[in-house]
Amino acid sequence: MDLSKQTLFATLKARMGWLSRRQEVLAQNIANSDTPNYKPNDLKPMDFKQYLGGTPTRIPLTTTSPKHFTGTRDSVNPYESVQNRTPYETSPDGNAVILEEQMAKVGETQLQHNLTTELYRKHISMIRLALGKPR
Repeated sequence: MDLSKQTLFATLKARMGWLSRRQEVLAQNIANSDTPNYKPNDLKPMDFKQYLGGTPTRIPLTTTSPKHFTGTRDSVNPYESVQNRTPYETSPDGNAVILEEQMAKVGETQLQHNLTTELYRKHISMIRLALGKPR
């Protein structure tokens, strides 16, 4: 059973990927907090409605038998672009990174990652329970 093809697990996997990428962007912002003229970046927000309502990219499916139907599968990349935010506070050297703000975002990202990991773990436990396997 390939769980990555299940909608719930695919959504959780995409969310974890987005959170990992966001953590990288925030770490880069913090690392450049002393770089002159550096502007902080962040990913476009990913929410459930956006993930389901995005314009899908059509991917052709592979057929292994002449009796199979041909078709396409939708794929959405939920974290494809990085946006610059307009700074409301800038240091004299032009750096717009506010460490407190970046650390708050890192903490928020960590909490969201913990929640997503826990949801993944709980759903695996429910599948194991349905199959009659112990934890």
